[in-house]
Amino acid sequence: MPTQHTFSRELRLLTPEHFKRVFAEPVRAASPQITLLACPNTLEHPRLGLAVPKKALKRAVWRNRVKRVVRESFRLNQANLPAIDIVVIAKAGVKEMDNEELFKLLEKLWRTLSRRCNG
Repeated sequence: MPTQHTFSRELRLLTPEHFKRVFAEPVRAASPQITLLACPNTLEHPRLGLAVPKKALKRAVWRNRVKRVVRESFRLNQANLPAIDIVVIAKAGVKEMDNEELFKLLEKLWRTLSRRCNG
């Protein structure tokens, strides 16, 4: 497994095929501001992919902030997650949340997803 508390290349979903596999049969954890989709992978660690559409967050600084917070939250919580591929989809309501609120929401969603994927 990669070193704890990093976000290296092997912890990311990189190709369209990786994303398609998650979108095909996902396990969901959602809130009005953000949706997490996941499916099991054959690796020893979780991987993260981000989908932050311009339609939901018009300005690049808003999209980048959300991506930064999601990556940091994933980095800190990856040890608690099973071997799954996760796609995080941001929705328009996430713009109104401050970083701390978003971080707390993500922690709750990571726990929900972990519980659902572990049975």
